[in-house]
Amino acid sequence: MNKRQVKREPASDPGQEFLDAVRDVRRLPNPGRVVHARPPRTPTPLQRIEDDRQVLRDSLADPAPHDLDLESGDALAFLRPGLARQVLRRLRGGHWATQDQLDLHGSRSGEARALLVAFLAQAVKRGHRCVLVVHGKGLGSKNREPVLRPKLAGWLAQRDEVLAFCQARPVDGGSGAVVVLLRGAARKEHPPLDEDD
Repeated sequence: MNKRQVKREPASDPGQEFLDAVRDVRRLPNPGRVVHARPPRTPTPLQRIEDDRQVLRDSLADPAPHDLDLESGDALAFLRPGLARQVLRRLRGGHWATQDQLDLHGSRSGEARALLVAFLAQAVKRGHRCVLVVHGKGLGSKNREPVLRPKLAGWLAQRDEVLAFCQARPVDGGSGAVVVLLRGAARKEHPPLDEDD
């Protein structure tokens, strides 16, 4: 059996048709509940986040300067101008205990630099003054030469928070790691300067 479809004529007054449709509707009783307004959402600073990401991308893309004031010889060593050479001697001798370490083994260049930037920022934030960065000796790389070692020297020398760095003692990794002396977070001053070299 086929149902016959009733064709309705369009209402002449749509407003009246609506009122006819809701005529039997009754208001629900008030339950006495209080409906609180939702607190406004904290705005997300999307532009600032993107700016921070762009700064990080730009810093990672900057080439390392070729005129680094690196100490001569095979061992990596750097001393920020204005600091006494005794600071570097003390760093080499293990005067400051390392408070944290970063292992960059197996990291690609871009990834290693991003890890280093984040690690140094956290170390300064935590008030660490001396940290160890392990870059490896390059024994597993092509030509058995360290890939990250020369790049790491440039990256560290570019960082304002780095006062000095040198090759780690054999017990800490030797030529496969560097010990880094950082500027203090609270006071922006260098370790004491000594006049005698």
